[in-house]
Amino acid sequence: MKPEAVIFDVGNVLIEWQPERFFDSQIGEDRRRAMFAEVDLHGMNDLVDRGHDFKTTIYDWAEKYPEWRAEIRMWHDKWLEMARPAIPHSVRLLRALRNKGVPVFALTNFGIGTWAIATPVYDFLNEFDHAYVSGHMSVIKPDATIYEMVEDDCGIDPAALLFTDDRIDNITAALARGWQVHQFNGPQGWANCLVSKGVLTNQEAQ
Repeated sequence: MKPEAVIFDVGNVLIEWQPERFFDSQIGEDRRRAMFAEVDLHGMNDLVDRGHDFKTTIYDWAEKYPEWRAEIRMWHDKWLEMARPAIPHSVRLLRALRNKGVPVFALTNFGIGTWAIATPVYDFLNEFDHAYVSGHMSVIKPDATIYEMVEDDCGIDPAALLFTDDRIDNITAALARGWQVHQFNGPQGWANCLVSKGVLTNQEAQ
């Protein structure tokens, strides 16, 4: 079935999201490894992505680990330095789909506060027909509920939805609901997928 709508994850699909790389640049790899081994920073971020207040969540987490307080607070204070750069080819694909009139959605684990920070900086995040943002939905991928919410809202047959995400657990959950899927491991592979599905031509997918 030719897709009727295309759904993009954001982190590591449209914008690079590598907190470990950021902290390596700030405190060095050895200290970063020690901190990530002791502090569940990704679990902390999951709370933000579920809709918890951004600053309060990070700063409260920092108080649990006084020896890492300053570093943990960077997750809030320097968040925009972690969420970069954009992935230009992916952005071009988003816009090529829009130019053809293909409905394009985002389905992303993103906090309310972080989305508010990102959208003025990355203009393409405002170009989706609809952005399904986990913080506003109070549920994160790969929970089946978030996929069901997208289906109910857009009204499109799940088999006609084409979804890309870099994480296999998120892809597997979408596949279980009957979505067409592509695990993102670079924009060229995604471009090739869009061509193979008949939604873009080779020229349009450049």
